[in-house]
Amino acid sequence: MEPSKSVYISISRDGRYGQINYQGSGANASQIILMAFSKNSNSAETARQYQSFDNALTYAKENNYGYLVFPTILEWEDRATEWSGIPDKASIKIAIINVESGKTMDSAIIKGKSGIATLGGDHPQDLLVKPVAEYVNELY
Repeated sequence: MEPSKSVYISISRDGRYGQINYQGSGANASQIILMAFSKNSNSAETARQYQSFDNALTYAKENNYGYLVFPTILEWEDRATEWSGIPDKASIKIAIINVESGKTMDSAIIKGKSGIATLGGDHPQDLLVKPVAEYVNELY
């Protein structure tokens, strides 16, 4: 990827686990992705709300972005690990689209899982910061 090209990061639908909807998790995931791209790109911005892939790509084209980053939350589980022993989990699929051609340049599934010995401070989004940053660094 070229640092001079701007990056538009869409917002995923919020993560769900069973009947639990983790409101705001889509925006949280996009903020993590934004932090990673901001270190490598001259210009990176996130959407304000969820958009379908087609709507996000159209918006990116109309606003002259170079790349569209389209994340999808695959797994989002915020557990009380400290007493249940069940770890938090998060996984997202990130697709990188060349806006001009509309073609996927790269796609990856990034996973995070907390350890069992936590002090209750971990949340699913915390598990993604490091692996997302490592993935984005590899793109540049």
